[in-house]
Amino acid sequence: MTTPRIPPRPVDDWTDEVDEALSVLRAQAPGTQAAAPSGPATRPRSHILGIYAWHPDLIRGWMPFSNHLRHSTLSDRVREIAIIRTTWLGFGEYEWAQHVRMSRAGGLLTDAEIDALGEGPDAAEWSDADAAAVRAVDEMCTVKNVSDETWLALDKQFSREQLIDFVFTVGTYDMHCTAFNTLGLELEPGMTAFPAGHRRGR
Repeated sequence: MTTPRIPPRPVDDWTDEVDEALSVLRAQAPGTQAAAPSGPATRPRSHILGIYAWHPDLIRGWMPFSNHLRHSTLSDRVREIAIIRTTWLGFGEYEWAQHVRMSRAGGLLTDAEIDALGEGPDAAEWSDADAAAVRAVDEMCTVKNVSDETWLALDKQFSREQLIDFVFTVGTYDMHCTAFNTLGLELEPGMTAFPAGHRRGR
């Protein structure tokens, strides 16, 4: 694939319906109020939102669930471990780059931990609890299940709500990898690409 199959919708082409649908992002974020952008100058120029902008009904259905995952029962650190490892395995470069940037900016993960997420659960950087979370991601993304041994290790550190949120976070971002690789989502200027050795032909 040399060009996106569905490019981001130009912000000048967004309709009031798109603006209203994307207001869900602000309505669902803690401590914020919904307010539609006042015009193209205030609309987010994110490539991923630009793809969503072609389909307001999908935005309305999808974004409340997406926002739940962003503010779920998982700690921010565990959520980012799950997302970065999942998107690494699924070659979801855009989401990987976005969450690496967020994790660094928020102090959630060290550079050594981010590098270890490219190595896997046996990296020396991990505690036993972290290794279990990374191993669970690997199992979900490869065999679409989690072994009893790995589940027991998760069960020791997470509540039932957290276990459910963990599974749905990994499953969702695995799906993102498939969807956005198929649609041809491209990095924005300034986003960090995968290392040169981690590439998959399209």
